[in-house]
Amino acid sequence: MQAVLQYLEEHQNDFRAEFEEFLRIESVSADPARAGEVQRAAQWVRDRLERAGMRHATVHETEGHPIVTADWLDAEGAPTLLVYGHYDVQPEDPVDLWSSPPFEPTERDGKLFARGSADDKGQLILYIQAVEAWLETHKKLPMNVKVIFEGEEEIGSENLSTFLTSHAEELSCDYTAISDSGMFGEDFPTVTIGLRGLVYAQLDIETATTDLHSGSFGGAVPNAANVACAIVAKLKDDKGRITIPGFYDGIRPISQVEKDSFERLPFDVEEFKKSIGTNATPGEEGYSVLERLWTRPTLDVNGLLSGYVVEGAKTVIPEKSMVKLSMRLVPGQEPKKIEQALVDYIEQIKPEGSRVNVQLMHSGEAFLADPEDAAFKPAFDASCRALKAGFNAEPVVTREGGSIPIVNEFSQVLGCPVLLLGFGLPDMNAHAPNESIHLGVVERGRRSLAHLFGELMK
Repeated sequence: MQAVLQYLEEHQNDFRAEFEEFLRIESVSADPARAGEVQRAAQWVRDRLERAGMRHATVHETEGHPIVTADWLDAEGAPTLLVYGHYDVQPEDPVDLWSSPPFEPTERDGKLFARGSADDKGQLILYIQAVEAWLETHKKLPMNVKVIFEGEEEIGSENLSTFLTSHAEELSCDYTAISDSGMFGEDFPTVTIGLRGLVYAQLDIETATTDLHSGSFGGAVPNAANVACAIVAKLKDDKGRITIPGFYDGIRPISQVEKDSFERLPFDVEEFKKSIGTNATPGEEGYSVLERLWTRPTLDVNGLLSGYVVEGAKTVIPEKSMVKLSMRLVPGQEPKKIEQALVDYIEQIKPEGSRVNVQLMHSGEAFLADPEDAAFKPAFDASCRALKAGFNAEPVVTREGGSIPIVNEFSQVLGCPVLLLGFGLPDMNAHAPNESIHLGVVERGRRSLAHLFGELMK
């Protein structure tokens, strides 16, 4: 193991340079104009896997963006680890809020800023570098390793489910590892056991056939912008409860053991507020901030558009408006039921004179693993040992508020435990301007993953 760690130390500069090269590829999967960049990123990943010593590195075309696979299977009798990650990134908008160009990696205060630095290029590449260190120093890995990296995670993994099912035999494994989540803090290596699910929808609202003069028609016709506001206002009550009928049906409450563990974490609400520049933490009444972040469902407006929105004044009554909504779900909630409940409720509450079309864009179930489950415990314990060795600190166990919709499908289709070992910190700004990853965490995370290959053998 010492030779592996020494190799990682000696090649830090090379690893940093290739990471920056990877980050410069504008692999924004949501932007059709950059489909070529997504394709280029897939090829870059394939080539990097091959240089690391992985075999059968392949770019698989899909109806959307490519999926990349590779393997190393010469550890006879040893278990097999499947590694998942994604090389696509979120759009960089709004660009004017970035302190440096989003696709030009820039170091400041020990952090590397770029779109995709934490989510997920900076985490994906650590596995490749750890594999290289083992193969260069030992000419073999202590266990069998397969990888599957996709280019559509940021748009709902539209083609991955079909690929998993059709390639289940080739992807069969004993464990799956995913590093697309976060750490509780810089010195708190983290095993995440729960993720929230997701329903994402767009409301398209119409009230007339054209914009209207607010003087000639104001007071006598419906206003699409006002309708949007009225609908949004009715989606929650004044105690933070979501008002969609049946929304909370079936939710599994957290155990007292887990609740107590949250309370022991060194979480400072005032520091949390300060870190994001707010002076309040509104939310569902009766739950702590961590409980609301990790274990309770949400409904948030992600975007609003209507009327005249550029500089100056124009006195119009908008004919159309648009609202984008995301709902984070927790164990016990079924995305399809939530989608239908939303559609039915919008039809019920929409104001007179409005036409509302609900576009259901993508969804995914929540995920929750039990560290005491017989099938999960060996992998869980191994990951804790690996993180402790890499960070020289005791790991903590948390849930996370974000979503990785495909996690449950890995478990269900491949029938294996799923490990969530993330290396993004709370200030990483994933999906926002000035996304970053801490370079010190990158180094310790790389060491942890090198240890993981050995610990899973025990």
